[in-house]
Amino acid sequence: MKRAVCILMAFAACAGLAPAQKEFLTNDEIDKIREAQEPNLRLKTYLLFARQRLDQLRQQILKDKKGRSLAVRQLLEDYGQIIDAIDTVSDDALKRKVDISVGMTEVAAAEKKFLAQLQLIEDSRPQDLDMYEVSLKNAIDTTSESILTASEDLGKRTTEVTAKAEEEKKKLESLSTPEQLKEQKKEAAKTEDATPKRKPPTLYRPGEKPGEVTKP
Repeated sequence: MKRAVCILMAFAACAGLAPAQKEFLTNDEIDKIREAQEPNLRLKTYLLFARQRLDQLRQQILKDKKGRSLAVRQLLEDYGQIIDAIDTVSDDALKRKVDISVGMTEVAAAEKKFLAQLQLIEDSRPQDLDMYEVSLKNAIDTTSESILTASEDLGKRTTEVTAKAEEEKKKLESLSTPEQLKEQKKEAAKTEDATPKRKPPTLYRPGEKPGEVTKP
């Protein structure tokens, strides 16, 4: 349900019906995600970012510094969006029939540790907890849901994801007028015709040719 709502919100934002969400990754992290095209690698990369956010969160909690609540809340919200991104990546991979069994095993194991860290913070009842308690509970709920998703049978989940994708597509189409749908199909056809076939990934840097040795 949560991912369906996110997709509808994203459509509304693109249509100018809602403000775009704040970016939850740094520019360097965005570059790393773009480089990680293979789904299992992308899942692993997102897990790294989630772990880093929780490490930063733990440092903030240990410092018990006055006025830290804003930083703590932002870290929790960024973390939650990273976990949502993990679920989105896995759903997309399953729709494309990509094997992500390795990635899902890593996700389930890592998120169980993440959940324990978050619950430890909640149980410790920091003095300023009321300033970010909602964000903390959301992070706990999001992680719990993602663990269940990651632990689900991939065959069964693939069927569910495919069915949901078709249902969400119909919902999005229902938000558009016939004229808009016609225009969207035209644009999609143009893009498909104009887009060259994707080249296989290369390990060479931009401008580097095979046989050349790049100086450090």
